[in-house]
Amino acid sequence: MSKKYSFLIQAKHVFDGKQKSTYEGFLCLKDKQIVKMGKGKASQKIQEEAEEILEFDKELVMPGVTDTHTFFTGYAVFHLGVDVSEIKTNEEGEKALKAYEEEKHPKNVLFGHGWKPTQWKQKDGEQMLEEAFPDKPVILFAEDRGSCIMNEKAKEVYQFTSDSCYPESYYRIMKEYLNDREFIEKELKDYAAMLNSRGVTSVKEMGFDDFYGFTDYLKEIENSDDLHLRFFFMSQPVGAPMNLEYAKRMREKFKGDKIRFSGFNRMTDGTIADYKGELKKPYEKKDFVCSIDIPWNEIEQDVLEADKEGFRWSLHAQGDGAVAKIAKIYDKCKKVDGKLVNKQALTDMEFTSPEDLEKLGKIGANAELYFQIMSLDPGNVLKENIERTIGNERGKYYWNRRKMEDSGINLCGATDLPLLITSVPESIYYSCGGYMDGEEEPFQTENTLSAAEILKAWTLGGQKSLGMEDKLGTLEEGKIADIAIFDRDLTTENPKTVKDAKVILTILDGKIIYKL
Repeated sequence: MSKKYSFLIQAKHVFDGKQKSTYEGFLCLKDKQIVKMGKGKASQKIQEEAEEILEFDKELVMPGVTDTHTFFTGYAVFHLGVDVSEIKTNEEGEKALKAYEEEKHPKNVLFGHGWKPTQWKQKDGEQMLEEAFPDKPVILFAEDRGSCIMNEKAKEVYQFTSDSCYPESYYRIMKEYLNDREFIEKELKDYAAMLNSRGVTSVKEMGFDDFYGFTDYLKEIENSDDLHLRFFFMSQPVGAPMNLEYAKRMREKFKGDKIRFSGFNRMTDGTIADYKGELKKPYEKKDFVCSIDIPWNEIEQDVLEADKEGFRWSLHAQGDGAVAKIAKIYDKCKKVDGKLVNKQALTDMEFTSPEDLEKLGKIGANAELYFQIMSLDPGNVLKENIERTIGNERGKYYWNRRKMEDSGINLCGATDLPLLITSVPESIYYSCGGYMDGEEEPFQTENTLSAAEILKAWTLGGQKSLGMEDKLGTLEEGKIADIAIFDRDLTTENPKTVKDAKVILTILDGKIIYKL
């Protein structure tokens, strides 16, 4: 006879996603749910009613982590086809590719990953591909995915070059590997396992256009116990315009708690360091506010059409000018009691003006923030970029998450994975401590958040953006039991030493899916 609870979790440090601090408490799990909670230590009777007791002293028990901007199809390129990371000569390359082709029999294109430009010259490699594979497209992605080796046949068929080797350009190849069942089954399983090891139980995934048939596979595995990740996916129009009919089909197709359609995504401006971020006032010593043209009228039309049909948009913006224009667009969307109905979001928000943050907070917008973004460059480079492009006076509003929080914007954790790999401890180091790599003194701590606010963004904040806050995002009786357990209390750990904190246990639907 089974007992009343499958698990009793007893911990001295519980962060439930609602309180600003941790407390000693317990959680009882049964049939995917948290069925009982309390502060202090569980009674002897409750302990006797549990099949298994998990006790934690120094560790932190918190809701499962939600990453609101990930890119599985980009991550998959790291592992696509034959591993060429050790190849140094054309002879080695041809031998490895021929052996892989003979073993796997790829139909339309031959892929490889891990190419290192410093040890195998691109010109030599492409010459070999022309001679050895004149009639078959071959694409070998670099270790950092920033470039690739490809033959002329590949350029002809997939309509991009090694100089434009980025996802929005090579989207035509995605239908090849997303429909390679042998590859994609293992890749998605490994992807989920990697994220589970970081406490992640939910992601909002970017899928280009109609996801090129991948949704059929998602439907097959939707209710499988082997799917260890909640998968909320968006359509990013790349090869075709926004497709509302596709969105309607996906909304009807996925109605469970594991997989759902979450709306549309789009880049607007670009990186400020490259003068592609749209500003309100010209760049320092320049006479322009953005070096690229942005079709704002088209963007507004798409957002408002989708909003009428009950779909939301997430728009990526880095400059204060872009953020301001998005705030005006979102203000035209449907509202109830002054708040957005369809949970529109902005992603990144690198440089913002306080008045626009107040507008966005007033209408209840969501902010998908890269709390670890400072890890991509040394601190001196980041500060030099700010001074060069917008100057130190405007630079006071760089990464101004404090003002976002204080303005009432719902903050969410995001990574644009594989740009970054989800890490709550790193988020605290950079966005609470304000630290930069290679710099001893923190950067503009007046713009930083508390550790509890970071944890809330990675949990309840993300689920609010996904519209799942009634079921997920906090530890409460009746909620689904998605739980992450770290090896220490992240709310009290010194931000300067927090980066090496680890997840020791992850629970999804009341079942342990990762254990250190």
